[in-house]
Amino acid sequence: MDFNLTEEHELIRQSVIEFCDRYVCPIADGVDDEPSFPAETIKKLAELDLMGIPYPVEYGGAGADYLSYIIVIEELSRACTTTGFTVECHTSMAGFPLFKFGTEEQKTKYLTPLCKGEILGSLAMTDPGGETDAAGSTTAVMDGNEWVLNGSNLFISNAAVAGLIIVFAMTDASKGTEGVSAFIVPVATPGFQIGRYLKKIGTRGSVTAEVSLQDCRIPVENLLGGQGQGVEIFLRTLDGARMGIAAQALGIAQAALDESIKYSKTRIQFGKPIGAFEAVQIMIGNMATEVQAARLLTYHAAWCYDQGLPYSSQAAMAKLFAAETASRQTNRAVQIHGGIGYAKGAKVERLYRDAIITATYSGTSDMLRLFIAAAQG
Repeated sequence: MDFNLTEEHELIRQSVIEFCDRYVCPIADGVDDEPSFPAETIKKLAELDLMGIPYPVEYGGAGADYLSYIIVIEELSRACTTTGFTVECHTSMAGFPLFKFGTEEQKTKYLTPLCKGEILGSLAMTDPGGETDAAGSTTAVMDGNEWVLNGSNLFISNAAVAGLIIVFAMTDASKGTEGVSAFIVPVATPGFQIGRYLKKIGTRGSVTAEVSLQDCRIPVENLLGGQGQGVEIFLRTLDGARMGIAAQALGIAQAALDESIKYSKTRIQFGKPIGAFEAVQIMIGNMATEVQAARLLTYHAAWCYDQGLPYSSQAAMAKLFAAETASRQTNRAVQIHGGIGYAKGAKVERLYRDAIITATYSGTSDMLRLFIAAAQG
């Protein structure tokens, strides 16, 4: 059993770290404070072929494995959660279902510009009641050679900056969840509207908004997968997304550890650095152990995917543990920093707010526990 990363993986990590040092870290506080969407950073990431990392070169991707993608999200999130999450949502929530379920024509027309970073992607799966439910309130009715979509979705990440959104809609209510289908909806389609923007306590630079579809007509060929295949697409997409969110949480947790170690070496109390005190050493020891455990779970899930092995439970475990690790580590980081850690301008304060959401989207922690338990047989 080999736990070493390949030279290629290490080179990818180092290149992203250097990119973040130059372009991401200097603007991370401003992205959060204003808040502002890091559009120029996303353009630069596209120039480095990092907007379609795990997808084939023939569709504009980088042709790398999923572990490479996870490493990129980890390092981006370590520098700026908004940037990491924007790329994760784009790649996992829009690129993944297109790659797995799209026809060749759909991949050429829609996945290629996504991978090249010419447009951003998103996915609408949360109904106005706040439920992550593929069989939500949106409906699709066939009219001639077009589907007519009506409904709305809330909490849609990347919504206002996306070029296309994967939308789930009920096509046959008599079949229940088996009557749900998935659709590729370009945002320029008449009847597609962006509603109110959500103000959040964390990942503030990522654009989250309500999406409304009013007699939104799309061609019949924009049905993704087969009619009634929506729930399968939805669940498979969640599996891929959970690995990305685990990587996001891992980056946040690692950043909290980094900041805590740095501060414990420079903050002097009673004539010595606070890192010399056992109470602080114990916290840092726990932090380092849990961050590494989260990394192994996350990397293992990506490895399983790359090897063609079952990965649904592994992705759920990684997301569950990494998200809760991020919350614990950012809490400890604020404690180590004391009062300054609770003040605006401290990186750990931003990390603390950013960590909270990772335990909610793409499956809450308790929902994942139930899923993991059921998978044990």
